[in-house]
Amino acid sequence: MQVTINNSILELVEGDITKQDTGAIVNAANSGLRGGGGVDGAIHRAGGPQIMEECRKIGGCPTGSAVITTGGNLKARYVIHTVGPVYHGGDRGEAELLASAYRSSLKLASEKGISTIAFPSLSTGAYGYPLDEAAKIALKTVCDYLKEHPDIALARFVLFSADAYRAYEAVLRSILPQLST
Repeated sequence: MQVTINNSILELVEGDITKQDTGAIVNAANSGLRGGGGVDGAIHRAGGPQIMEECRKIGGCPTGSAVITTGGNLKARYVIHTVGPVYHGGDRGEAELLASAYRSSLKLASEKGISTIAFPSLSTGAYGYPLDEAAKIALKTVCDYLKEHPDIALARFVLFSADAYRAYEAVLRSILPQLST
């Protein structure tokens, strides 16, 4: 599914984030930038040791923030590592931290002149964020950013499963009327 926001394209696809040819892909990292399972492990495996070397030099990344490395062996030139929150029921600031992870990633892309970016569904794997709630926060945050920042030509959500794709698609369809205002 694809929609136009201002002059930018927001796209939903089901697939593998490590295969994206965008300027940057976003990694669902941990705060120590140590690699791990899920998206994080897949990006480090596909991108090779250069990404981990750069992560070690950076040292860490607080929840809600983002840092950048090269893409190593990936098609994407850069990897933006961001740390989403662990879900603890929703009353510990998780929504704002999740929105901040998306915003920080987009701001870093803008600062570096990266016009195309691919996101996974942050915090919905091992960190336990409910998919429907996470999709609302992710899509609203990215759409709001695109309205104000035409320098981002394409923001793509690369969703690993059909269930995740359907959740994001349902949320995007529900907010479409608000996007034109």
